[in-house]
Amino acid sequence: MLGILRHRTYRHLFAAQVIALVGTGLATVALGLLAWRIAGQDAGVVLGTALAIKMVAYVTLAPVASAFATRVPRRAMLVSLDLIRAGVALALPFVTEVWQIYTLIFLLQAASAGFTPTFQATIPDVLTDEAEYTRALSLSRLAYDLESLLSPILAAALLTVVSFPVLFGGTVIGFLASALLVVTVALPSPTPSAAPGGIWARMTRGTRIYLATPRLRGLLALNLAVAAAGAMVIVNTVVIVQGKFGLGQPEVALALAAFGGGSMTAALILPRLLDRLPERPAMLAGALILTLGTLSGPLAGTLPGLMALWAVLGFGYGLTQTPTGLLLRRSAQPEDRPAVFAAQFALSHACWLLAYPMAGRFGAAIGLNGTFLVMAGMAAIGVVAALRLWPAQEPGAVPHDHADLPPDHPHLREHGREGHCHPIVIDDLHPDWRGLRPG
Repeated sequence: MLGILRHRTYRHLFAAQVIALVGTGLATVALGLLAWRIAGQDAGVVLGTALAIKMVAYVTLAPVASAFATRVPRRAMLVSLDLIRAGVALALPFVTEVWQIYTLIFLLQAASAGFTPTFQATIPDVLTDEAEYTRALSLSRLAYDLESLLSPILAAALLTVVSFPVLFGGTVIGFLASALLVVTVALPSPTPSAAPGGIWARMTRGTRIYLATPRLRGLLALNLAVAAAGAMVIVNTVVIVQGKFGLGQPEVALALAAFGGGSMTAALILPRLLDRLPERPAMLAGALILTLGTLSGPLAGTLPGLMALWAVLGFGYGLTQTPTGLLLRRSAQPEDRPAVFAAQFALSHACWLLAYPMAGRFGAAIGLNGTFLVMAGMAAIGVVAALRLWPAQEPGAVPHDHADLPPDHPHLREHGREGHCHPIVIDDLHPDWRGLRPG
């Protein structure tokens, strides 16, 4: 897996991702302490609202950013957004009011809503070999999981010698270093999409392609299963460990570490697994693990039992999440990848926006055991929908006729008007293929 780091451009981009992730992890810890300093006992309300603002920014602004992603050089866009994020992080230690936290968090996440899908869409253009790209996805998953494990430890170590506002300085350094690494490489920029329409058409293009592609409709259903199980872990681990078991903060960290360890295990085995197995059965198996694991949640009555369950859920989470980029890469032409990656970013976070409050409110209203069952039901709906929406057998080629295609259809640019009924490779065809008539 580490062999792909020999690729200089990808090595710099991966380093930028890791450093920015560490900075973001430090900011997460510092933000909780900042909320406590300003709001005291209401810090949980402040953080919950900030999390909702983050999700709303992701859902609404990622498609807007994608509309401009092919009109602006990628390197300039990524560096500019990193600098904006650094500027916001630099301002956070100086806030004195709750509304200032909300404003800065919105600005920070608005920049991330543009940065993250654009960055993700760049990697398949840098690593054009699918086997290398598969390993890059696993490496990226490992980076996310390691960040969730190591950033709190690093923050705790720093807090023994400095006060928490200094953690925001680490965030600033992380974003500046990310920008510097991106500057050092040349990034391919796709040709702007030739699809007709104005800004609204460009903003919604990724979502229209996404929802018109059967495998991606299945992916959206799997996103729902991932969010249902993942929200149960993220929202209620502290409630289970400290409220139900009567344990302390170190045990909360251990439980979350078990979840991250399970996800890392899946990321490590996936490259070899996907060499032998298509993405569909692997991802469906992961979603089924998430569903059955969440359903068995009431049986976890001790910390070791919970850690074992969380490790299983983490494994299912990694198995379902990691191959996502392969599906997106295969379902869009290069010029449409930023839009499709942005659609995945927005739609997947819409699932989390639904799942987070459900996990919290049901936990308070009907208890943890009932909430496990509710979230398992939500995950099961996602699995069943994915089975129905994502065809088990996707044809590699379809005989067709060009007669009904408009003159500006992208498929005609490559194949011309002549040559009716030649086979088309679905994976290489522009997803907006309405008008192709079997013949």
